[in-house]
Amino acid sequence: MSDIRYSEDHEWIILDGDVGTIGISDYAQGALGDVVFVEMPEIGASLDKGAEVGVIESVKAASEIYTPVSGEIVAVNEAVDGDPSLVNTDPLGEGWLFKIKLSKPEELNGLSNQDAYNKFLEGLD
Repeated sequence: MSDIRYSEDHEWIILDGDVGTIGISDYAQGALGDVVFVEMPEIGASLDKGAEVGVIESVKAASEIYTPVSGEIVAVNEAVDGDPSLVNTDPLGEGWLFKIKLSKPEELNGLSNQDAYNKFLEGLD
């Protein structure tokens, strides 16, 4: 997944045209533990980069979800709504959270590629 980008808040985004699919990183799901509930953003909401879009609750913590780019929410993952554990079992696949139509694609330049994100994680230990 060379086209994946990460925020310092541990969200990832993969672009398909002008729509980005967003979820949380494997590091984030591991830090949270067993996810039991995900509050998703509303479809049609227009958000600025860094805005809080929802909450992930686990057996040991709750964490806000932020959008790494500005745009309009165009889809949410109904499968995660029904089975929040998908965030743990497949955070970079079936556990995606929402899709956003980018209004400022240049914001992707401020996100980290896989190598830079891995170095960022090393600094957290």
